[in-house]
Amino acid sequence: MGHLLDLLENNRAWAAQRIAERHDFFQRLVAQQNPSYLWIGCSDSRVPANEIVGLLPGELFVHRNVANVVVHTDLNCLSVLQYAVDVLGVHHVIVCGHYGCGGVRSALAGGRLGLIDNWLRHVQDVYVQHRAVVDRVPDEPGRVDRLCELNVLEQARNVCETTIVRDAWTRGQDLAIHAWIYGLTDGLISDLSFVARSEADADESYGAALERLKRLA
Repeated sequence: MGHLLDLLENNRAWAAQRIAERHDFFQRLVAQQNPSYLWIGCSDSRVPANEIVGLLPGELFVHRNVANVVVHTDLNCLSVLQYAVDVLGVHHVIVCGHYGCGGVRSALAGGRLGLIDNWLRHVQDVYVQHRAVVDRVPDEPGRVDRLCELNVLEQARNVCETTIVRDAWTRGQDLAIHAWIYGLTDGLISDLSFVARSEADADESYGAALERLKRLA
C-alpha cells in the first residue's frame, strides 16, 4: 500500500500547486472541455501526451493504445475519434508514435507474448507492406525505428480513411490529420511530413512522406 499512498500524496501536492498557480483552475476545468487537438498515441508510460507538448488538462483529448494503432474495427478508438471530431470539434488529429516502441519491436521480432500478438498483427502487416524499406536498415534498433515511423504514417492514413473524417471533410469542417514521432532519448517530437486536410491531400501527403522515408539510409 505504501506506493499507492505515495500516489495519493503526489496528487494532493499536484492539486495544491495548480490552485497556487491559479485559484480557479479546477472551476474553469469543470466548466468546459474545449480542446483543439486529438492525440492518438502509444500506451507507453514514457510518453505522457499533455506533458511533452506543454498543454494543460482540458487542452488535449487523448486516446492511447499499444503501438498507436488505428483500425476500422476498433470501436473504442473510433468512438473517441467521432466524439472529438463531431462533438468537440477538434481542428487537429495527431497520430504520434515513438522511437524504440516495444510493441513495434515485438511485432518486428515475431515473438509470442500472448493475447497482444493479435493486436500487434496490425503492425506486422505494416512491416510486410514495407519490408524492403525496413530491411534495408543495417542494424536492429534502426529497423525498429524505421518501422515505428512507417507505422505512424500508416495509422495516420487510416484515420483519414474513416467515415468520421471523410464526412467531416465533405461538410467542409476544418480538420487536419498529422503524423508525428517522439524521441525517448532527447524528448523531441519530429514531424513525419504528413498533413492532410482533404482526401486528395491525404493521398498526396502520404506518397510524399513515404518517399522521404524510402530515401533515408
